[in-house]
Amino acid sequence: MARTARSAAEAPAGVPRLDLDPFSDDFLRNPYAGHAAMRDAGPVVWLERYRVYAVARHQEVSGVLADHGTFVSSRGVGLSDFAKEKPWRPPSLLLEADPPEHTAARHVVTSILNPKLLRTLKEDFQLKADALVAEVAARGEVDGVHDLAERYPLQVFPDWVGLSREGRENLLPYGSMVFNTFGPINHLYEKAMERGSRAAGWIMEQCTPGNIEPGGFGAQLHASAAAAGYTEEDQARLLRSFLSAGVDTTVHGIGSALHCLAANPEQFRLLKDKPSLARAAFEETIRHASPVQTFFRTADTDTEVSGVPLPEGAKVLMFLAAANRDPRQWERPDEFDITRRAGGHVGFGFGVHACLGQMLARLEGECLLGAVARLVDRIELAGEPEIQLNNTLRGLERLPLRLTPAA
Repeated sequence: MARTARSAAEAPAGVPRLDLDPFSDDFLRNPYAGHAAMRDAGPVVWLERYRVYAVARHQEVSGVLADHGTFVSSRGVGLSDFAKEKPWRPPSLLLEADPPEHTAARHVVTSILNPKLLRTLKEDFQLKADALVAEVAARGEVDGVHDLAERYPLQVFPDWVGLSREGRENLLPYGSMVFNTFGPINHLYEKAMERGSRAAGWIMEQCTPGNIEPGGFGAQLHASAAAAGYTEEDQARLLRSFLSAGVDTTVHGIGSALHCLAANPEQFRLLKDKPSLARAAFEETIRHASPVQTFFRTADTDTEVSGVPLPEGAKVLMFLAAANRDPRQWERPDEFDITRRAGGHVGFGFGVHACLGQMLARLEGECLLGAVARLVDRIELAGEPEIQLNNTLRGLERLPLRLTPAA
């Protein structure tokens, strides 16, 4: 069963109509021709299959993201319109909220999660990255996803939050479920709901005030939210937002970075020669690979984008990944280049809803890639990578690598 938007029945005359299915397995495996077709068709296109508007150029994607007053998140950041359909779970106080509610919730988080805090984490995060990379590199042939991209975030992120050591494997299926629900009710949605529902109980137990380890980010977040007048239920919802989105996206970012470095040995050599490029390499990966491929917004009033009229209730599908490879914005956009100034990409969103955890993701990516640069002499593909299909995310299920440890 395919869920379709129930907003505008038809696109206005003159808007290019495309019969692309951005949630099909074929498109998700290789979206780039579809991205180019949408960018070339016009600033706004109409996707017949789901009866939604779409934007794929950098200017329009960043413009919709920036105009949070017109293109709202409180009506859902997926295909479903919360003004017309009941959400499958209580909406996120961060991702699926608008100012002033979103502003208040974001302030609770940023009062704790800030650059000063991140600086205190770097030494420990780097030591753990070094230990893991040294151990894995000694084996030679490894799975870059399972052995590095998943293991590292599943260690440092839960430690930092203060999660129980038992049950951390639930973070990945739960996050996959959340991101899959932003798309249509297809086989990916249904499979993710089945797997993620089994993990949801552990997630909610961890989010409940009093169940988290004292002293960690989770306990601090609960205390800050309580001081701001949030109920225990809403304190749990705030932490749930981090457990929903704080692992899968970083896993995909690190996995894609390892893939890009293995597939582009000259780029790995640049990183090897100058390990301080680790953060730039991760940033270029977020632009080039875009772990978060798409998000929706809903027009809360009659409006227009680049001269194209959109009615109230119109769902707008933003192709972040297509914007990040828009030749109108980037030179040689399909090339992976760690010396590129990748600032301005929309891989972490843009505007008031820019990803709150992006500083933490960057820290994890920098530490892991820095460790690889210093402790690995060669990184090569040892087989064909396997894409992990998801209605919203793009990353790898499997990445066979051959690592040569540094002498």
